[in-house]
Amino acid sequence: MDRFKNRTTQFLIDIGVLMLAFMLAMLVRFDWNVPPVMFRALLIVLPYVVLLQYASLLAFGTTRFSWRFIGLRDAVRILIAVTAASAILVGLRLLSPSLVERFPIARYGIVPLGVLLGDFLLAFVGLTGVRALRRMVGERMASKEHGRLGNPPAPTLLVGAGQGGVLVAQELSRRPDLGMLPVAFVDDDPVKQGAVIHGIKVMGTTADLERLALRFGAKQALITISNASGGSIRRITERCSEAGLSTKIVPGTYQIVGGRVNLSRIRDVAIEDLLRRDQVKLDSEAVAEVVRGRPVLITGAGGSIGTELCRQVAAYRPSSLVLVERSENALFEIHCELRDRFGDIEVFPCVADVTDVPRITEVFDQHRPAVVFHAAAHKHVPMMEWNPAEAVKNNILGTRIVADLADRLAIERFVMISTDKAVNPTSVMGATKRAAELYVQALSGKSATHFATVRFGNVLGSAGSVIPIFRKQIRHGGPITVTHRDMTRYFMTIPEAVQLVMQAAALSRGGETFILDMGAPVRILDLAHDLIRLSGLEPERDIEIRFTGVRPGEKLFEELSTTSEGLQRTEHPKIFTGCYASPHLPALRAHFEAIGSLCNTADAEAIRRALSQLVPEYGHDACDSEPPLRPTEHRESKPVGI
Repeated sequence: MDRFKNRTTQFLIDIGVLMLAFMLAMLVRFDWNVPPVMFRALLIVLPYVVLLQYASLLAFGTTRFSWRFIGLRDAVRILIAVTAASAILVGLRLLSPSLVERFPIARYGIVPLGVLLGDFLLAFVGLTGVRALRRMVGERMASKEHGRLGNPPAPTLLVGAGQGGVLVAQELSRRPDLGMLPVAFVDDDPVKQGAVIHGIKVMGTTADLERLALRFGAKQALITISNASGGSIRRITERCSEAGLSTKIVPGTYQIVGGRVNLSRIRDVAIEDLLRRDQVKLDSEAVAEVVRGRPVLITGAGGSIGTELCRQVAAYRPSSLVLVERSENALFEIHCELRDRFGDIEVFPCVADVTDVPRITEVFDQHRPAVVFHAAAHKHVPMMEWNPAEAVKNNILGTRIVADLADRLAIERFVMISTDKAVNPTSVMGATKRAAELYVQALSGKSATHFATVRFGNVLGSAGSVIPIFRKQIRHGGPITVTHRDMTRYFMTIPEAVQLVMQAAALSRGGETFILDMGAPVRILDLAHDLIRLSGLEPERDIEIRFTGVRPGEKLFEELSTTSEGLQRTEHPKIFTGCYASPHLPALRAHFEAIGSLCNTADAEAIRRALSQLVPEYGHDACDSEPPLRPTEHRESKPVGI
């Protein structure tokens, strides 16, 4: 009922505005003294003019726009609708002499071109004006209501007066519920100093944050820079901290779509922001060719990498998406999310373990995927040191089962996700992933399927990774536990890693190991310091850092590749590829059978010895003490012995 009343009111207002615009145009054209013949023309023509103009508004969909949120695009659409109606009226006016000759009464419908021009201008101004007025009144009322019910909005400095800053300022004016009152822009670009953007003035640079905070009573700053680098965010965060300002950020402002930015995602600056690299640029068309309109299967679909793979693959509109996951709860969560976000895609949730041959065979035979992303794996290094048989079952035997099915069904592409811990492995987990790499490589030499491996390092925010552990320790007041002062790791965000996995799938021609450029390695100790400071605390003073010693299977430094892989650049600047000599597949299968039989025993040491025979470079007592390799560097590794 309320919607009907609202639509009726808007209809009456639009009709009233159009009638008033035409009458005012007539009055202005004749200096407020309309001749009787023109007055009769006004009475005759007015209903038809208004009817035509409103029909044009309907045709261009402007009557469906929400008046409360009118913007520039809505105004442009109104302009087009009014222009179309006026063009028809002008055309009829130009044809009127010939009409009068045949129908003399038509002379009463002749309207001067000056009236039509004035009507065009007044109709556009009136229609957009009443909508803009509605928006202003609505925002004012919402702001007053929010102030009455809650705390007054907090004065906020906006850091960055570029495209992202403009959109954020616009959205903040529409969203009083966010409790932010933008008081000034801050930007280091000298050209922007003194400029007024959406009613907010650029008052200085980041060096002036403390002065501006005191002047406006601001307690927080909001970073609005599109595609800001991690170094820039780190510098801004440090200056805000010095000025006594809490720092917030709008994640994804570099992904602005349609001139809108989602301010509901505003949050405190996180460690991921400080490590952010340049935006990863995908060859979207190449990725789309691999995925679009094809059935895709993802193992480990409920894991950290698997869930993000599901989201990004679904965005490319496969014909169906098969989710293979043994954790019922994790599968339920990602299935519900995909069903809500991508309702037009068939999503099949399959509770299945990759080591369960009958079940996984049933899934593959039923859904016949064209592309498989194999993300299922045990990944925690210390946990697999305690449970080597489980690492072998899942990482080695599970990969063999899934890869063999892909080969038997001649699936077009198979991409296995591996880890930098597979390079010169010192852990059970790394050795099992290396063995899985070897099998995929060996199978590629005889298969019609394009097999590929994608190798990268630690993923920020993934389940069980160092960041969630540090956050939990900080919440409990410390101490933060770091294994070694000099331990370093390569880091990537989950979306960044998955984007590059999908790009590697598009690049694969079969048999490659793709290595992702992880940038410079980061000291875990520095990561702990950053996280403590982002929590508003100081290392050692507020939170103790305790060194616990390197755990079994861990390295001080990780490597991404070895010389034997013949690393080369691909056409993508962040992806390298290497191909090593294919192992002998029958010998490899014999090793797998032998180590698989050991999993039924309780002899962990026998499993480790078998892994050493399978992966000769595996030294589970070793601990690296050399600096890590960048993707463009190499270190000699022991030869593959299979």
